Amino acid sequence: METHRGHQHSTGEGTTRSWTSVSWSTAAAATLHCLTGCAIGEVLGMVVGTALGLHNAATVVLSIALAFLFGYALTMRGVLRAGVGFRAALRVALAADTVSITVMEILDNAVVVAVPGAMDAGLGSALFWGSLAFSLVVAFLLTTPVNRWMISRGKGHAVVHAYHH
Repeated sequence: METHRGHQHSTGEGTTRSWTSVSWSTAAAATLHCLTGCAIGEVLGMVVGTALGLHNAATVVLSIALAFLFGYALTMRGVLRAGVGFRAALRVALAADTVSITVMEILDNAVVVAVPGAMDAGLGSALFWGSLAFSLVVAFLLTTPVNRWMISRGKGHAVVHAYHH
């Protein structure tokens, strides 16, 4: 069977092969999908933590936890709609998104923490929102090559692609 970008197909001899040619637009689309869930959780965590006056470390932990929760939930939503059971959908989401979300969370939290005063700036501050937006852009730009590499090997978002039809 012929291979197509981002897919694994049977060769007819009981083996599979994955493609190595993945476009940057495919990787960017997968990263944007992942970033959507991460951004929802990240922003919500930063807003809640800041509004409640939580310590910076607690705010970061809350943001990371919510980023994973929303990232997995968005992936599972599509897989569940394809008729897959909850446990199987969770396994697909974990396989598809764990590396991408982890890389994004390391990057975006490192950027926000590194910007002097950003974590303490408050919700009404341009510094708070600017550093948060900048951190998400950095995370997107640096995670896209990671996702491209993973998809080219049949990993990451490639495992979800079969459920997007």
